[in-house]
Amino acid sequence: MPESPVWTSPVLRSVRGVVDRSRHVRTWVEGIEQVASWMAFEEFAFPSSPVDGAFSDRTDPAEIIDVSFFYAVMNFAFTDFDSGVKFASDFRGRTWSDSEGMFACVNRALDEGVPLTDGAYLAEINRAQLGRVFNGNIAIPMLDERVEILNAAGQVLAERYDGSAHRFVADCAPAMYFSGNGLLERLVVEFPRFNDVSTHDGHEVQLHKLAQLWLWQLHMALASGGTFAVADLDRMTAFADYIVPVALRLMGILSYSEELEAAINHGELIPADSPEEVEIRAHTLYATALLTDAINRVRPTSHSLVVPQVDFRLWKAYHATFWPHHLTRTIMY
Repeated sequence: MPESPVWTSPVLRSVRGVVDRSRHVRTWVEGIEQVASWMAFEEFAFPSSPVDGAFSDRTDPAEIIDVSFFYAVMNFAFTDFDSGVKFASDFRGRTWSDSEGMFACVNRALDEGVPLTDGAYLAEINRAQLGRVFNGNIAIPMLDERVEILNAAGQVLAERYDGSAHRFVADCAPAMYFSGNGLLERLVVEFPRFNDVSTHDGHEVQLHKLAQLWLWQLHMALASGGTFAVADLDRMTAFADYIVPVALRLMGILSYSEELEAAINHGELIPADSPEEVEIRAHTLYATALLTDAINRVRPTSHSLVVPQVDFRLWKAYHATFWPHHLTRTIMY
């Protein structure tokens, strides 16, 4: 049994059962050790800037929290389910793809005075207004669902936190888990769009991709300045999405059944909460935690990594790849 703190995470504890019961996805420990033997020597500088630092110069912590909350609730489904084309948008002289395209759209809208961080505005935003915000190469997928999510989240912010996400953060303990008052614990209760839970063979599986990703982004943006830090960052897992499993698959760490591999390669939709989809996501979390452990066994203690650093290394290298990833119609990633 691995002993690093991440294995005490409720998320990782819940996915271990999926790994044991899996029929469609397998994690190869041999592949993990092989990749760790060379990846351990790469540079893993700890990020210390806002996630959208490439095109934003905001420095006010409250503003960073508010903008990143909007990112978090919208950070899903950037590939068209029919054509396979990824959403992209132009901003400040270049084209941004996938979630970075969304970041670009948000910053462009904020520059134009659209109050995307105001809960009262979000509670009333409509399809036409949001469609204008997300102006890109294609219509952003699941626009109606995005409007519904923003209306619900905006209503909570307006009614409980004077319209601002930074007041929600200030009201929570600065940790994911803290006897029910942790940020992740409260996010998944107060904002149901973050309650990323599935079942597998009758067992509940916690995945919580977006909730953890938002807290990671806040930590990156604010920890170096002493404004905010996630106290239990070493319990944070990877973020179970479309891209990281592609990286693990190409590196020989994950393998799929012939039927699942064929379905993905042909662009067939993998239903949300199906055994195949849950297994892909569960193995992504499990394998990335094992890979981080393996890398840390090679690196000096002073250069140890946390799982999100390895997750980002995999996502950044493959988020624009032409290799097919699984497609699932879901608001959770």
